[in-house]
Amino acid sequence: MIFDSTFILLIPAMILAIYAQSKVQNTFNKYLRYKNVRGYTGADVARRLLDLNGLYDVPVETISGTLTDHYDPARKVMRLSREVYSGMSIAALGVAAHETGHAIQHKEGYMPLAIRNSIVPIANFGSNLAWPLFLLGLIMGITPLLDFGIILFSAVVIFQIITLPVEFNASNRAIKLLRSEGILTAEEIGPAREVLNAAALTYLAATLTAILQLLRLIILRGRRD
Repeated sequence: MIFDSTFILLIPAMILAIYAQSKVQNTFNKYLRYKNVRGYTGADVARRLLDLNGLYDVPVETISGTLTDHYDPARKVMRLSREVYSGMSIAALGVAAHETGHAIQHKEGYMPLAIRNSIVPIANFGSNLAWPLFLLGLIMGITPLLDFGIILFSAVVIFQIITLPVEFNASNRAIKLLRSEGILTAEEIGPAREVLNAAALTYLAATLTAILQLLRLIILRGRRD
């Protein structure tokens, strides 16, 4: 019952996920080799854009790993990977500006971000327990467990769907700021946008995967009736 024909539903999402991961890595690595002509680092750009938007109290810190960059709304801190924090590449500046976009969203009370942040605990709970409960219900024939598993996983799907406008909006803000503040030249804006568009593919892949997984659960649930 676990490995059945419904698994075929996931193939398109798996293909997109593999492509998206390859695309973001290749694009990021490609533009890591291109330094911006004005000599800014990612940390310079983050600090400048944060201050420009009145976010003087948001520190910019380094974090280990690659593409681990993020803005933490709970602690109001931006964390950039070392190659972004200290890097002067177009890729580094694009990522730093994108994370600044999230900080600005938080300050302005951007509704999709507020909704996403509010359901993080539920989504995490659902992500950890939805499948175990569903499989237990499937094996033991306990219908309420199947339904509860579907409900929990629905929270994961909602989280992924809401993430899309949050990420797209942050990228749009990043490109506008990089252009309006003259941080990148006209020729550098295109590559920066390419880096952020590649990253957006990973969120699309995650959303498609979650939706198809939910559909799979519903189909398996229907077979028990």
